[in-house]
Amino acid sequence: MARDFTTRKRVILGGVICLVVADLALAAYSYQLTSLSLPTGPAFTRQEEYIKKLKASVDRAEQIREDMPNTQRDCEKFEHMLLPASTGYSSVLSELHDIAKKSGVRPPDVNSFKPTAVPARGLMEVAMESTIEGDYKNVILFLNGLQRSANIYEVESLALAPQKDNKGPANVIKVGLHLKTYFRAGA
Repeated sequence: MARDFTTRKRVILGGVICLVVADLALAAYSYQLTSLSLPTGPAFTRQEEYIKKLKASVDRAEQIREDMPNTQRDCEKFEHMLLPASTGYSSVLSELHDIAKKSGVRPPDVNSFKPTAVPARGLMEVAMESTIEGDYKNVILFLNGLQRSANIYEVESLALAPQKDNKGPANVIKVGLHLKTYFRAGA
């Protein structure tokens, strides 16, 4: 029994020593934390702003991830509204002539079509060189008609084209257009 009491004292003494060592370690750690200088004033404000920016970026990324199915659906809807390549050329020419007629410019002379395949998207990009003639207001109306069209037209460049003869009204200008449109390939 005396032996049990001695063993018990040793276990208790060992536990107390462990607690004292743990207490000293925590005291050292606490001292180390208090000795670190915490940001104050402008530095603290900058860190808060930086954290807000990071949180805003994360929130924006999560919003984009949530909107991705809708965006994909909208892209597919857009691609399906493009004209098929099989009938697109005649539809574009017809529409350009209609827009020209409504805006009061001479129907455009489409000099060339330059198709370029976009196989990753199943599309065909078609570049067109064209010229139109009319007064300034009518040329602007023509460009507005292109912009409001149900078809997609990308006006890449406009340039005043030289007049072949100086006969005719003085306020008529000739404009060279470089346009692009897109068709569904394989349709």
